[in-house]
Amino acid sequence: MARRSLASLDPNHLHGQRALVRVDFNCPIQDGVVTDDSRVRAALQTITYLRDHGARVVLCSHLGRPKGSPDPRYSLSPVVGVLEKLLGSPVTFLTDPASPDTVTAIKRLPRGGIALLENTRFDPGEEANSTDLAKVYAALGDLYVNDAFGSAHRAHATTSGVAAFLKPAVSGFLMERELAYLGEALEDPARPFVAVLGGAKVSGKIDLIEALLPKVDRVLIGGAMACTFFRAMGLETGSSLVEEDRLTLAESLLGRSGEKLVLPLGAMIAARLSGDAEVREVTRTEIPVGWAAYDIDSETMALYASIIQEAGTVLWNGPMGVFETPPFDRGTRAVALALAEASKGGTVTIVGGGDSAAAVAEAGLTDRMTHVSTGGGASLEFLEGKSLPGVAALDEV
Repeated sequence: MARRSLASLDPNHLHGQRALVRVDFNCPIQDGVVTDDSRVRAALQTITYLRDHGARVVLCSHLGRPKGSPDPRYSLSPVVGVLEKLLGSPVTFLTDPASPDTVTAIKRLPRGGIALLENTRFDPGEEANSTDLAKVYAALGDLYVNDAFGSAHRAHATTSGVAAFLKPAVSGFLMERELAYLGEALEDPARPFVAVLGGAKVSGKIDLIEALLPKVDRVLIGGAMACTFFRAMGLETGSSLVEEDRLTLAESLLGRSGEKLVLPLGAMIAARLSGDAEVREVTRTEIPVGWAAYDIDSETMALYASIIQEAGTVLWNGPMGVFETPPFDRGTRAVALALAEASKGGTVTIVGGGDSAAAVAEAGLTDRMTHVSTGGGASLEFLEGKSLPGVAALDEV
């Protein structure tokens, strides 16, 4: 069911209204300094649109896992300076959403003024989806905008509960864009439709593989989970990570998928996971005892790049190897580059958040993708066909 968006509201009616906006400012902070402001930047379109149409903008977000009580290590206060710099206007920081002073401060905001509330998870009612807390937040706005796709898979007070008490409840521009790209990839993809799936465990991707198999033309497998498939094929996997309790499942997937499921032709292996360890490239039938596969090999990189190049739509979720430890980042970088090249030729390239998005950003290729999702877990659950509470709570079109 389609959801109402901020763009559907009459912009003339936003003037003077208090807009409670759930954003995802769950940024890395070290020694009181935001070290990556990409999540703040991702929300700017919605914030500036509301500001420029005279709304009083009230932002709320979680940060980390403070266990339901105030913890200065998880304060959102360092984000204030980042916001002010990006917006070129002052931002009021409010520490207690339940305080009458907070309600007064918001009402006194000038039209186009912006306030940021303290970490929503400082109250245990947030993760418990407390009705009472949802009502506290609802009292701070005249409309609700959810632009936190990365938190949309959580049924929390500020992601879903508040929408029952504050209307209209609509998606922001970032949320709308996420739903459009991910939804279109599932419903009406340009073909061939190729999924590139990596990561450590088959168990973490089984629902996604099952959901995508009927819809895609190819599924390219990478990461350590390829080793579980290798073992299911009867191959020696050395000391590679293998999910022994998922071998029957892997066998079943291999039997049902036919030529759709494409496994690595070989691997980059080492006796230990270290940047200075001896590294070899071998075919998938040559992994020796005592060695482990930590990345796909050059032949697989070339094969996957050629399949990606000919695709109409590519969806990528999960690294091809242990990309945090060079040289085992080569496969992941090769896929990122292949997607960037394919985008240039008109292929729709969608990166499903999490490690894949981090790898694309690290390679400086984010702007060369059609869409990079801001939500790892949320994008995964959406692509698996699950309902996201933060989306389901919004007004229907």
